[in-house]
Amino acid sequence: MALTNGSSCSLGSTYSKFKPHLLMALAQLGYTFLYFITEASFNHGMNPHVYITYRHIVAGVVMLPFAYFLERNIRPKLTFALLLEIFVLSLLGVGLTLNMYFASLRYTSPTFVASMVNTIASMTFVIAVVFRLEVLDLRSRRGMGKVFGTLISLAGVMTMTLYKGPLMRNLWHPPIHAQGKTATHENWLKGSLLTVASCITWSIWYIMQAFTLKRYPAQLSLTAWMSFIGGAQSAVFTLIIEHKRAAWAIGFNIDFWSTIYGGVVVSGLIIFVQLWCTEEKGPVFVTMFNPLSTILVAILAYFVLGEKLYMGSILGAVIVIIGLYMLLWGKDGDPQVHNDSQEQNYSTYKEQKDDDTLMVTSAHKEGSKCEP
Repeated sequence: MALTNGSSCSLGSTYSKFKPHLLMALAQLGYTFLYFITEASFNHGMNPHVYITYRHIVAGVVMLPFAYFLERNIRPKLTFALLLEIFVLSLLGVGLTLNMYFASLRYTSPTFVASMVNTIASMTFVIAVVFRLEVLDLRSRRGMGKVFGTLISLAGVMTMTLYKGPLMRNLWHPPIHAQGKTATHENWLKGSLLTVASCITWSIWYIMQAFTLKRYPAQLSLTAWMSFIGGAQSAVFTLIIEHKRAAWAIGFNIDFWSTIYGGVVVSGLIIFVQLWCTEEKGPVFVTMFNPLSTILVAILAYFVLGEKLYMGSILGAVIVIIGLYMLLWGKDGDPQVHNDSQEQNYSTYKEQKDDDTLMVTSAHKEGSKCEP
């Protein structure tokens, strides 16, 4: 009986340790499917900025009841200062970043944009170190592992971007042929600047999430707020640049399903998962998994859609995985420090709200531990 309890405790401990890793890997798988379904929708003629607006409105509507009922006892009072902070957070994550991201696709290429997005992890790491959100001890092996892992991942991204290499020959006939509109490379410089700007604001968004979650520790509610406010911001931007009423029309076709998937799965479920992982492991941990989506997209596009795959992409992907592994190994030494800090912040908040509730919660935690 004791052996069974010990095994159960060990399995539970292992699951708790790697739960954020599993969730972020699944999140990147969700982003991978998003790439294909949105590409099909845009090729069908849907306006990307209208898509962003509808997608986040759907996310807000879906997340609202869960946020209202599941977090009504832990959701802090929404002050004007906090609402302003969420407005800026929504602007960085939705209104500004995503619209710049999709606008840059008109002037460059999807491959270039997807590769540049992978630099977000490196940018976030640097910003997190500056704001002391990331523990970095250059005298330790794990600290050096973080630095070298970040640099190696960045080198892999640059390899995928700058080095093309020989074309890989398809070994069999692909089951699906994707036919769509070709991108109009009107202004590569303008597109590159938009891409870099979106990556910078994206990195700042991840960092700002960590600060906002300390004052508003309700991930579902924060997801709903960002969806509604970000959708409204995107609607204003779209109305300024798009004056055709027909652009807002959406039928029961691929446009509808891409909006539902993007709203429910990506802007709803995945953003909630990212917020939870940010609170547990920090913003750098979340952004480290971004290259997985690019790698998965390249693999599926090659084997399923028959798109071209070059040796540079394969070599860059291998380098990115090596760097990602080193960075994960480096961060494995500091999650306890981060969790202790989060627990302290949460306990302080609960103590100010209700001392009796804090005592009951602490007693419950002690009673639910695995017995030896």
